[in-house]
Amino acid sequence: MSTITKPVNQKAWWLILPVIVCVSFSAIIPLMTVVNYSVQDILGPNQAVFVGTEWFASIMRDEDLHAALWRQLMFSGAVLAIELPLGVMLALSMPAKGWRASAVLVIISLSLLIPWNVVGTIWQIFGRTDIGLFGWALTQLGIDYSYVGNPVQAWLTVLLMDVWHWTPLVALLAYAGLQSIPEAYYQAASIDGASKWAVFRYIQLPKLRGVLMIAVLLRFMDSFMIYTEPFVLTGGGPGNSTTFLSQYLTQKAIGQFDMGPAAAFSLIYFLIILLFCFVLYNWMLRVGTGSREVHHD
Repeated sequence: MSTITKPVNQKAWWLILPVIVCVSFSAIIPLMTVVNYSVQDILGPNQAVFVGTEWFASIMRDEDLHAALWRQLMFSGAVLAIELPLGVMLALSMPAKGWRASAVLVIISLSLLIPWNVVGTIWQIFGRTDIGLFGWALTQLGIDYSYVGNPVQAWLTVLLMDVWHWTPLVALLAYAGLQSIPEAYYQAASIDGASKWAVFRYIQLPKLRGVLMIAVLLRFMDSFMIYTEPFVLTGGGPGNSTTFLSQYLTQKAIGQFDMGPAAAFSLIYFLIILLFCFVLYNWMLRVGTGSREVHHD
């Protein structure tokens, strides 16, 4: 008995053609341009010499890059260590229903609506000891505070600024995850006499794992590419204390006009982010699958 195979309609590909064209112009073509610059020494208009991997080798020997990478890793790690638990705690304390829940959601989301450059300007004023509330309060407490003169205080101010700006994103994601938990789980926990910690450990936290994975990836990628806020607040100083990888790249490309090394580093930068996100996602996926298997057993 013969099997009749229906012809496959391929017209649906025309629907994604505009997306492919837009991605080509916004991502693929610029990426190919960067690749072209990374393997050539541009001497002038229509004058280029192929140098192979010379720019990659020279940029990897740059000690300023090593220092910027170390600062970036410390910053991204501190962001995740602070914003994730703080966002979950904030989501747990938010009202679940009623007008209070709506009001709190609006208030929580306000900082997310502020553009990045405005955030840097706000904290630039906020941290001043003469007119800024934060700087004035620390001065009144006897702390010699200066985010433009003290490298440690500058780094901590940038970290505090990022926590203020982006913790609400984690809180909103965690809040959405909490609202998706069926009421039957809480009823069963109440009948068993479970404590609040037991409810969080065995009901809420496992159900939040999916949204927390998204929060970790979003916050890592964004913090690893931070540029505007520290540039507006400190300009990368004092010294190089708040010069992260994105600003290092900008200094190479625009400040020094080293297009070859800058293009090589931008590709390395892209691969670093891609590698970290791939490893982080697979690790969290493996941990999540393992915990579900243990709980099932």
